[in-house]
Amino acid sequence: MEERFGKCPYATAQSLISGKWAVLILHYLEDGPVRFNELQRLMPKMTHATLSVQLKKLIENELVERKQYDSVPVKVEYSLTALGKEFHPVMEALQEWGQKYIAYTKKKE
Repeated sequence: MEERFGKCPYATAQSLISGKWAVLILHYLEDGPVRFNELQRLMPKMTHATLSVQLKKLIENELVERKQYDSVPVKVEYSLTALGKEFHPVMEALQEWGQKYIAYTKKKE
């Protein structure tokens, strides 16, 4: 989204983490490197193809990095880049807001 004086930071941030699973993937990578199958196990409703697409997009946006080891069988890990780690305060804010929203909706039931 182009604005009068340049790119919109909200639209830019949203485009980097768009996709149903992007925020959860970033969350699961916050504690360190995780292998593909472990990510899939943590999010069982996500298909193999969807996880692959989401990881590729996060890698292209330089939020996640992929490291392949020279081993048999091949070992691949995904981790946050320095830029991805800078997203941590946003994740904390999302978690806090999400918890408040869950509490709010429970009160309405």
